[in-house]
Amino acid sequence: MRFELNDQAATAHLARSLAPILRAGDVIALRGGLGAGKTTFARALISTLIGMETDVPSPTYTLVQSYDGPEYPIFHFDLYRLENPQDVHELGWDETQHGLALIEWPEQAGSFLPKWRLDLTLEIVGDIRLARLEPCGEDWQTRLHEL
Repeated sequence: MRFELNDQAATAHLARSLAPILRAGDVIALRGGLGAGKTTFARALISTLIGMETDVPSPTYTLVQSYDGPEYPIFHFDLYRLENPQDVHELGWDETQHGLALIEWPEQAGSFLPKWRLDLTLEIVGDIRLARLEPCGEDWQTRLHEL
């Protein structure tokens, strides 16, 4: 699935549209270069899931921020500065199985990145941003048809 995102509001709208189909145990891998909109997407999604506007700082330096959602915990990872894929376990990686994991720079997780996930790639092409959703697992394909 591909979407054209003309501005940050469109990126936030995509996040709000995805929120109703998410559930505990889900993983969303946020891919894209610096400034592509990964954190903008994460902020909008986290605020939507919590049910109110929430301060969502970029976890660039802390590597992970966690939030108490009403239905499940939400973990927002930024692995840009991760030096070794095995270090994800020091960040509470294994605790995410009962919550939602949003992972910026997922390639840094190496083989620890779950195979069953939703990949969201954001890229800037000229004056617009493009978003591509790629389901990794049949369950995601079914749920994405609800969008």
